[in-house]
Amino acid sequence: MLCMACGAELKKGFTTDVTELGNGIVIVRHVPCFKCQECNEVTYTADVVMRLENIVESAKKLMQEISVIDYSKVA
Repeated sequence: MLCMACGAELKKGFTTDVTELGNGIVIVRHVPCFKCQECNEVTYTADVVMRLENIVESAKKLMQEISVIDYSKVA
């Protein structure tokens, strides 16, 4: 798989996803991704995007100013 930003090769890895909401921030750690070896652009598969959306929606219901969630423990 190639990076859409620079065309370099993507490698499997993990990242931290940060979503800013109007009343706080949701941080999801250890999210599986493909990361560019040149520009560090991160790409998610469709199933990871759907899971991240669900995690953020769940966090909104219990929202504090900052929520930190480990993807591997809730996915």
